[in-house]
Amino acid sequence: MYKGYKTLAVVTARGGSKGLLGKNVKVLNGKPLIAWTLEQVKNSQFIDKLVVSTDSGEIAKVCEAYGVKVPQLRPDYLATDNASSMDVLEYTIQNEENDGCVYDYIMLLEPTSPLRKKGDLDNIIKLAGDNPTRDGVISVGEVQLEHPMIVKKIAENGAIIPYLSENIKIYQRQQYDEALFPYGVGYLIKNSAFRKAHTIYTDNVIPYFIERWQNYEIDDIYDFKCVETIMQMEMDKI
Repeated sequence: MYKGYKTLAVVTARGGSKGLLGKNVKVLNGKPLIAWTLEQVKNSQFIDKLVVSTDSGEIAKVCEAYGVKVPQLRPDYLATDNASSMDVLEYTIQNEENDGCVYDYIMLLEPTSPLRKKGDLDNIIKLAGDNPTRDGVISVGEVQLEHPMIVKKIAENGAIIPYLSENIKIYQRQQYDEALFPYGVGYLIKNSAFRKAHTIYTDNVIPYFIERWQNYEIDDIYDFKCVETIMQMEMDKI
């Protein structure tokens, strides 16, 4: 709890993964990928409760091995490729409220973004608590590689053209403006705002800026290897 505000952390972890099979339980630097997020939540001073939402018995067993009980698996309709994280949050929040547990803030955490610095989760909560007129806080990092001003697409005639506008001519990084991407270090939203809009991206959220080395999410084996190496380099910060 921070300034009287209660926070529920929801870790979303599907069993099915087409990009990297079994990625949430794949061993990353000595422990299953999801365990990094579980331990980061446990080290938080301000998170009041942690719920893991998964459709996988294997993931549930790994969570229990790390001291986090998964009382029930997701229903089938939340275990499909079309199920969104917003639907999972809605389901989880409702279950908590059915049990008489009401929270001011909901923090969505993805195991595929384990590159969190010590204190990141609490700093996100503090930033929200210190800005109570805002709906929430989302972690963002500056886009370093595929900047939208230089991204291309293929026209109907087969030619390569700018993705955004044919009038934008950018050839060097120095010409880029600032572009930010919501990497998954942490997404925090007021319960009331989320239930009203059914999204964490309202027009009243503010940024929590992360460092360059945190700008990675694991979707395939190449991401996994990158994160593995970065984690080894920055282990004293994690």
